Amino acid sequence: MSLTEEIRARLQAAFDPRELEVVDDSERHRGHAGYREGGESHFNVRIRAAAFEGKSRVARHRAVHAALGDIVERIHALALDIDS
Repeated sequence: MSLTEEIRARLQAAFDPRELEVVDDSERHRGHAGYREGGESHFNVRIRAAAFEGKSRVARHRAVHAALGDIVERIHALALDIDS
């Protein structure tokens, strides 16, 4: 399973989002710090889920990081767009 698929699966299981988009943006970072040949080093995630309602921005980010667990340590960058 690719990291993109793994990210998607973990977020789907944790939050049952009504909207989830996971984009491997690694190629745009070729030559920059953390880039790995073959990608899967830089990701953009857009997620919308009722589970985030009433939570602060920091609490939302912490929840996503907790759901991703060890994946966070295996990637260089993770841009999050989170809303309820």
